[in-house]
Amino acid sequence: MGRDTGREGRALLRFADPRSLRWKIAAGVAAAACAMAVGIGLLVHQRTEERGLGIGRAAAMRELDLAKADFRGERPTRDPRERSDYVLGDEVPDPLRDRLDSSTSTIVTWYDTRKPLQGPSMWAAERVDGTVIAVSTSMLGEQLSLEALDRHIRYAAIATLAVVVPLTLLAAELVVRRLRRVAGTARRIRHGDLDARTEGRGHDEISEISSAVDHMADALQERLRSEQRFTADVAHELRTPLTGLVTSASLLPESEATDLVRDRVRVLRGLVDDLLEISRLDAGAERADVQPVPLGELVTESVRRAGLAEHVTVTVVGHPVAETDPRRLDRVVTNLVLNAHRHGGAPVEVTVDGTTVVVRDHGPGFPEDLLRHGPRRFHTAAAERGHGHGLGLTIAFGHARVLNAHLTLTNATPQGATATLTLPQPPSTPPRPTHNEGRHP
Repeated sequence: MGRDTGREGRALLRFADPRSLRWKIAAGVAAAACAMAVGIGLLVHQRTEERGLGIGRAAAMRELDLAKADFRGERPTRDPRERSDYVLGDEVPDPLRDRLDSSTSTIVTWYDTRKPLQGPSMWAAERVDGTVIAVSTSMLGEQLSLEALDRHIRYAAIATLAVVVPLTLLAAELVVRRLRRVAGTARRIRHGDLDARTEGRGHDEISEISSAVDHMADALQERLRSEQRFTADVAHELRTPLTGLVTSASLLPESEATDLVRDRVRVLRGLVDDLLEISRLDAGAERADVQPVPLGELVTESVRRAGLAEHVTVTVVGHPVAETDPRRLDRVVTNLVLNAHRHGGAPVEVTVDGTTVVVRDHGPGFPEDLLRHGPRRFHTAAAERGHGHGLGLTIAFGHARVLNAHLTLTNATPQGATATLTLPQPPSTPPRPTHNEGRHP
């Protein structure tokens, strides 16, 4: 239940993250929809306003024709109230008079917005027999219609966004989910699961990315298998002549040269044994023989057998017991301590606290390439501080995987390197936090 709740919480955080791709797509679509709504709204507003002004001018011109007929007495009126409402002479607004004076046309119109509370009006004026006659027509109705149109356009834009944005988020979620699947597969491959595949279907760009990731994983897996086969073949091929070389070295007469040859043969034999051990770990056939182990005693004995008891300080907190394979654990601890002694700096300190074993030295620290990618065999730039063959840490990580333990490499402050081995907790022992928890290379 807790795991499902945590997964749902992370999914909700990803969905609500404004930096996610889905929200960027939704923001882009919303911006495009807003721009389209503004463009259409301005166009409709302008056209409607021009149409209203045209209607107002036509109405004012009709009123002006009636006013001229009344002024000349050409239209009989029975009721004074039927007379056109027009103004003469000084009653004509100054802006309208100025337009008439400056215009080459005999008839001018003017859109009057001086009285916003009463609404705008359209004026028309003409000089008849030397007298300026002007009429006005109210444009309040057209203004109210234009405001209502603008208001409805805004409502329509908001309603469109309310529909478009959720639909865009849902549509983007389908795309983001496929991209997330590809990213998850890449992360699994990065952490060593070379059988992970996206199995993308379709013919779009995301399917091409999925196919590229799958082909990359196939090529990487085949390359790694070739490397593993090469390591195993070399180790087995060297074993027979090495056995003869060991026998021959043992028959040489005692001398300084013989001691040198025997020392180099011993180093070569250790290298071949390491290669054989790596080939077995690569094959995945290794199984841990789990049993209760007094952790402090085992670590102390491992340091003593490595011949480093005088150079390494071992600190044991309490009487820790772990459920693990003692042979493999001894191999891991020995390799870590030897690596710290050979390539780090004194003093080398080993601390056993609960099911956690920490090996710390005070040397130059691990190279950044090693912290990023982990140990790689025969990669001298990342192997054991830039020297050696990279087999000691590779074997340590291999046995840690078999033990279902977690091995992390970090650099200490101000200097030095730290290797932290965290063994599985015994079933009856609650987890104990450590000061190195959460640090990963």
